Amino acid sequence: MIAETVCSAVAAAGLGIAVVAAYRKRYLTATRIAAYALVPLGLVMTGVVEWLADTAFSPTAWAGFGVLGLSWLLFATTRTVERRRGGTRKERKAAREAARETSAPAATAPGASVPALGQAASRGQGPAPRQKPAAQGDDDFSDIEAILKKHGI
Repeated sequence: MIAETVCSAVAAAGLGIAVVAAYRKRYLTATRIAAYALVPLGLVMTGVVEWLADTAFSPTAWAGFGVLGLSWLLFATTRTVERRRGGTRKERKAAREAARETSAPAATAPGASVPALGQAASRGQGPAPRQKPAAQGDDDFSDIEAILKKHGI
């Protein structure tokens, strides 16, 4: 009852301020103030204010909020643990399957397991030239260098 009265008074005061703003020829401001002033009145008329007042003084409602908070805490904890383990259940299962496939003995011909480098050396052609692996940061730094040169730095 008190909450409805307060909301109605706030709405009336807001509409009064909107009228003053309109009198000063600030119509856009007056319209915006009137819109804000009508929100509490609409909440009272729809019954939201009464529902909130009943909820605020209900121990059952507060216990419900506690249960919701506990469920959120449990959910957040499980997500944190899942991220630290390395992904979702599907991702871990796919990783296990991939590990099984790579560790399983492949059905190959006896001569097929010899490395290509070893075959070339046995034929007298010499080892194939090795390529240096590109450093991971080279691409990043080349982009940065190009940007700096572009700007004359």
